[in-house]
Amino acid sequence: MTKTSRALSVWRTIDTDTFLVGTPHYPEHVDESYWDNDARRMAQAGFNTARLGEFAWHIFEPHEGTFDFDLFDRAIAGLGRHGIKTILCTPTATPPRWLTVKHPEILRLDGNGRSMSHGSRQHADTSSTIFRAYSRKITQAMAEHYRDNPHVIGWQTDNELNTSMPESYSPSALKEFQAYLQDTYKTIDKLNFAWGGDFWATAYDDFSQVVFPQDFAPTFPGPGHLQDYHRFLAFSTARFQHDQVEILRATNKDWFIFHNLGGLRDIDFRGQFSTDLDFVGYDIYPFLYDEFFRFGDHAKAQALHLDVCRGFSGNYIVPEQQSGFGAQPGFCTLTPEPGEMRRMAMSSVARGADGVMFFRWRPAHFGAEIYWMGVIDHDDVARHRYDEAKQFATEMTALKDKILGTWVRMDVGIAGSDFDNQEAHKTFPIGLPSPQDDAILLHQYCYDRGIACGFIHPEDDLSKLKVFYVPHWVIWKDGWTERLETFARNGGTVIIGARTGTRDGNNHVIRETAPGSSLSKLTGVRVEDFGRLAAPGANGLFATMTRSGGLVIPPDRPAESSRRIRRFTFGNRELDAGYFYENLAVDSDVEALGVWSNRYAEGTPVITSRTVGKGRVLYVGTYLTPELTHQLTTRTFADADVAPLVAGLPEGVEVTLRENGERRLLFLQNIKDTTAEVTGVPSGKNLLDSDRAITGALTLEGYGCAIIELN
Repeated sequence: MTKTSRALSVWRTIDTDTFLVGTPHYPEHVDESYWDNDARRMAQAGFNTARLGEFAWHIFEPHEGTFDFDLFDRAIAGLGRHGIKTILCTPTATPPRWLTVKHPEILRLDGNGRSMSHGSRQHADTSSTIFRAYSRKITQAMAEHYRDNPHVIGWQTDNELNTSMPESYSPSALKEFQAYLQDTYKTIDKLNFAWGGDFWATAYDDFSQVVFPQDFAPTFPGPGHLQDYHRFLAFSTARFQHDQVEILRATNKDWFIFHNLGGLRDIDFRGQFSTDLDFVGYDIYPFLYDEFFRFGDHAKAQALHLDVCRGFSGNYIVPEQQSGFGAQPGFCTLTPEPGEMRRMAMSSVARGADGVMFFRWRPAHFGAEIYWMGVIDHDDVARHRYDEAKQFATEMTALKDKILGTWVRMDVGIAGSDFDNQEAHKTFPIGLPSPQDDAILLHQYCYDRGIACGFIHPEDDLSKLKVFYVPHWVIWKDGWTERLETFARNGGTVIIGARTGTRDGNNHVIRETAPGSSLSKLTGVRVEDFGRLAAPGANGLFATMTRSGGLVIPPDRPAESSRRIRRFTFGNRELDAGYFYENLAVDSDVEALGVWSNRYAEGTPVITSRTVGKGRVLYVGTYLTPELTHQLTTRTFADADVAPLVAGLPEGVEVTLRENGERRLLFLQNIKDTTAEVTGVPSGKNLLDSDRAITGALTLEGYGCAIIELN
């Protein structure tokens, strides 16, 4: 595998001629008598890589300054004898006890002042100068020891940074926060302006007075203060990783370096965190995501997660792909049925993975993940999960030259991957859906119909898209407007959601009519009035917010009165609006596609369209609902030449296309356990079925997969 140095882009592929397929492995968890048989079976399964060492700092450095690599030297050599290469990890997610005893000040403190503790993971504060120094020492020692080891081909930094807890309110973190702010703003007057220091007397005399933004202490902190705290957390995370990357790069320029993301919190993927890496890795647990998103459909949840992740920096690898039942003491997932493990891995490839590693080789017999199942079972028996992994590895190795170098097609792009907008919503959600919560409705609509859809940053290359949707990005840059105008002039359709452009980079509400001068010029609309509506079926202020900014409706409250309900006509349909309304004034060249149809705003535009060059720009002065999503796509997709990848796609079949200038690969997966008959398949040959010709119809068994190389 070679390293990727091109700019971040959703269209970026990984420069490699090797499809990494393998497993995270923990030789320290099992007696050495098992090791050779483990390596032999990995090789027989077609694995070419194992990932080692991410939680083994206490083994690599059992006492301060005393390093012992013997266990992993022998494990790596044993894997190498069977042709298995090793990816090593910097073990900084779990500092050894001797370190936290000597320096308890490196431990994170939560918002209530409670210190995190040894006995878990990610308990050390990545902003701590002391912890950073020790992390550099262990990274340096490992890098120098394995500098010339032919079996070590690359590195993973840490493990799932910020997944357990990104925040810290420790004294050392406060000093780093203050230093970050001083470096950012230079003068305290600039900070006071950015944070609105004249509101509630929140101004500071110097940076040493700055405090953390504490929730309910006793009430809400300012949005600018909170925004900068999360920017600081992202900065600290990138800096912590950069320490390690510098050492690894200087030691062996041929190693590739990546990170495995888990929870995606407080990381700016468009900044140094990603540009430091050769590519990004995302750990994929579809049944866990389904628990979080509550779709009732783990395949749809996986597709959403993968498409969001790909929008950050393009193709990726999956360092941890769910293989079986997953559990920690406080939760557990459902279990993939026979056939689903391979099907889920195939979905990862279909949506941009250029490498997949099944978590984990064998389950642990002790610790907080004793029921997180692996490729083989507790009793050391290889059953159907091993067979599925072997089938998948064999297929990917055989097809690597077809798959590698292709990107995932998108006809419909959803604005994503912007750290400031992600955080700006959380600083002041007022019961409204987050941009991603809103975008899920459009993504699900496209998923169900087999329409190529994904997430993309407006600074990326939009030319491959046909439709681009901006889901309520309150922070907006004028340069993005220019890119949207170019896209529209070349024939694209732009759809901009309510509230877009209403705050500036300091998280201040703008001092001009929304959506701001550049977007008003592009859309031809001005927001004259706005307000909140109840969520569909909800109860106004008595609704409570979920973690993601959505709403939970208390069952013991009466329904919202009709006074709060807004309706609008769109085409020949009358629809209920949800969450938010805007009354729009429009320029003479703007067509009103939808108008409010009741109460005082009757006849006022809510959905507009303006021709721009060969394309058009729509503005939607409310939030998406399922009904509005259906009507909006019906009115726009056909004119934009957006069509399903497979006509008449049956329910339960997922379809995606990977392509480049030379080839097009249509991925089809049956997410159900019953046979599916797919018609309307473009002609080509099924690479998973001996290159059998396909001429319009295809039968997929339960959890069956096909990769059609199109003619």
